[in-house]
Amino acid sequence: MASKCRFCGAELKDTVLDLGLSPISNEFRHAEDLAVKSQIFYPLSLMVCSTCWLAQLPDVHTPVHFNASYAYFSSYAQSWLEHSRAYADKMISALGLSPGSRVVEVASNDGYLLQYFKRAGIPVLGIEPSANVANAALRNHGIETIVDFFGARLAGELSVLGWQADLIAANNVLAHVPAINDFIAGFKALLKPSGTITFEFPHLLRLMKECQFDTIYHEHYSYLSLAVTEQFLEAHGLHVFAVEELPTHGGSLRVYAGHQGSQHNEVIKGNRLAEVRREEEQLGLRNLRTYAGFRDQVVRRKTDLLKFLIGAREEGKKAVGYGAPAKGNTLINYCGVGPELLPYTVDRNTFKQGKVLPGANIPVLDPERLLHDKPDYVLILPWNLRQEIVEQLSAIRGWGGKFVIAIPELEIF
Repeated sequence: MASKCRFCGAELKDTVLDLGLSPISNEFRHAEDLAVKSQIFYPLSLMVCSTCWLAQLPDVHTPVHFNASYAYFSSYAQSWLEHSRAYADKMISALGLSPGSRVVEVASNDGYLLQYFKRAGIPVLGIEPSANVANAALRNHGIETIVDFFGARLAGELSVLGWQADLIAANNVLAHVPAINDFIAGFKALLKPSGTITFEFPHLLRLMKECQFDTIYHEHYSYLSLAVTEQFLEAHGLHVFAVEELPTHGGSLRVYAGHQGSQHNEVIKGNRLAEVRREEEQLGLRNLRTYAGFRDQVVRRKTDLLKFLIGAREEGKKAVGYGAPAKGNTLINYCGVGPELLPYTVDRNTFKQGKVLPGANIPVLDPERLLHDKPDYVLILPWNLRQEIVEQLSAIRGWGGKFVIAIPELEIF
């Protein structure tokens, strides 16, 4: 049965990238469990709707991603905390938020963002479907968090309780939602008449231009452009009034929206709405030929990484990984890398330590292991945090070790 576009309902016909079979990217397991329960692999491919041009995964029946054992905690990345603090400061100033205002974050994770609004005395509410990270928000920051999936039902219930918001933040969640129309309808219901919504998401334009194919995994149902996001919002009585380009996650957009007909003064500096629209049109995000060229670039990244790792092994050099991000699991599984080429990776997230990467079964260890082994190469899997990681691991230079990234292209430095 053919898949339907999750926004407009048209039949999906055009597969633009097939990454084969892949496990769920955040399904980490203990090594002793490998003999007890086999890993399940699911088809992973990118399709584009030729009616509305939403790039998306087709319907694949996978387990619920956001549950009580969800492995991603936002607060482990210092650069992301700094980004979040700067956002809070900007919104408090630009929107004139005060103790009489209300801020809601959808997909609030471990309280990484709302903590800064709370410190300023502004009432906050988190909405987060994964109980373990929601509990961390309450435990570490005292942030009230509703453990539930956001949509029209929950927004309606909150509105009845008087929890309409002056600001709703939705960072890196829009791509994670299968029922996109119900999700957007929730923002319409929860936002005050003069309120502001901000969405942050990795920009499809950057994914295409810089071959960021490793950001494609089962948790990400949609791959978003400004033009498609504007369609989403307009269909539900909302409109985009500003956009900023951000360096986060390899190149993201921050989209500002409000109710159609509402007035928003020029409080958002650096608005690039017209420029981003033009750049997307010039790249050809509504042309299938653009995606065919992208496919060829993905294959080259695979062969480049394998040549490097095989060459390092043949030379008697040791290459290990840094990080265990979801994007790294797409890269590792698509390229067919196992412990024979990458004996382990390290990660600061204690939830992942002592487990193995999904599919590849590469062990995840404490970063202290690097100081003991002194490897020749460290492959940085969360390449979007490249600078932060290089600074953390400055000691590697002392024994002549080098860093490697595979995205946007293979680089040894």
